[in-house]
Amino acid sequence: MTYQEAIEKIDSLQRFGSQPGLERIRILLERMGNPQKNLQFVHVAGTNGKGSTCVCLSGILQAAGYKTGLFISPYVTSFTERMQINGEEIPREELSHLVEEYFPLVQQLEKEQCIITEFEFVTAIGFAWFARNHCQIVVLEVGLGGRFDATNVIDSALVSVITSISLDHTAVLGDSIEKIAFEKSGILKPGGTCVCYGDQPRAAVQMIRITAEVMKNRMIMARPMDLMFVEASLQGTRLLWKNRLSILLPLLGEHQMQNAATVLSVVEELRRQKWQIPDSAIQAGFASASFPARMEVFSETPPVLLDGAHNPGGTAALAKAVKRYLPGKKCIGIMGMLRDKDVDTALRPLEAVLSKIYTVAPPSPRAMPAEELAQRWSRFRMSAQAEPSCGEALEKALQEAREKGTALLVCGSLYLAGEIRPLLLEKFPKKQTP
Repeated sequence: MTYQEAIEKIDSLQRFGSQPGLERIRILLERMGNPQKNLQFVHVAGTNGKGSTCVCLSGILQAAGYKTGLFISPYVTSFTERMQINGEEIPREELSHLVEEYFPLVQQLEKEQCIITEFEFVTAIGFAWFARNHCQIVVLEVGLGGRFDATNVIDSALVSVITSISLDHTAVLGDSIEKIAFEKSGILKPGGTCVCYGDQPRAAVQMIRITAEVMKNRMIMARPMDLMFVEASLQGTRLLWKNRLSILLPLLGEHQMQNAATVLSVVEELRRQKWQIPDSAIQAGFASASFPARMEVFSETPPVLLDGAHNPGGTAALAKAVKRYLPGKKCIGIMGMLRDKDVDTALRPLEAVLSKIYTVAPPSPRAMPAEELAQRWSRFRMSAQAEPSCGEALEKALQEAREKGTALLVCGSLYLAGEIRPLLLEKFPKKQTP
């Protein structure tokens, strides 16, 4: 089976199950020999910051000498980003072999009226790959929600992590912070330890505390006050942890300081559990952190940034970061959104940092048409222009940013990021990152 055939097989599966639950993936994994039972996990749920938290944690564990698996979603440019060992994406040949080996099980289960979804299958083959390669620890990012997410099939976690919670996927997870926090905290396992992002809405913290009490979890609130801000630039943020350890974090944005505090709380808990993680590994892990489409810098003259912010919490954090790193600038923007997002609320924070926006439709059946998104922007009295393609939007927006001596900010759906990132790398190859 070729790599393209493997991707087509994966894409042929349903996106969502007929009803929520973990029974389908349990049956699949049992027939695969339950590879997940041979692994240890740090399990990470949340609305925003999951990916950054996972990348930093896996980098630190790898630097500490542990063979570390990383499972993240969605991908930005290549499907193989979704599963990595020690920073290396799964080779295409290995992914193809796994699909060839296990897809017949999916077909057999379909005959038995057990319909396996795309994410369930991807999660299962991820577990199989990590187990075959004898990973000592896996940093496992939740796909959607938590309670009924396929990753929640694991029996236990060394640490369960809840990153920043805000409104997203409200049609699936609920229309309030409390409901969403209930779904996210569904990853807590009996008698375990939960680390919670430090700057949560009060309603989210209350719900997580209730769940932690029911599940008899030790609940640890991350302590951003242990981190002192030293300096920030487009190259990254320098922090001082507990007045003694200097940390350089290449990921941009004030919210990354909160994410770093969450990561450090997880590290301290793992140390308590006798995992050997020296300070030098913390420094190396943070310094090596890179994540496509998370305040990713492609150029400094003019400043060109790409971010996958697509919900109210994400765009608020992005606007705050732009004000910090590009003070006094009103950016030219390129944006594409999915129509099932809370678009109007997500746009509002960006109004203060944009002077003009070029809108495009991301490559997804759920895309909001470029013309409709431009109309939404016009409600904010923003100059908005719909473009037929990413390429045309990029040419026009980049030329305008250069002429006006300002920055270009590309944001919105990760589907947009996946399409436009290769175009940015062609124009700014020196900024290519993994």
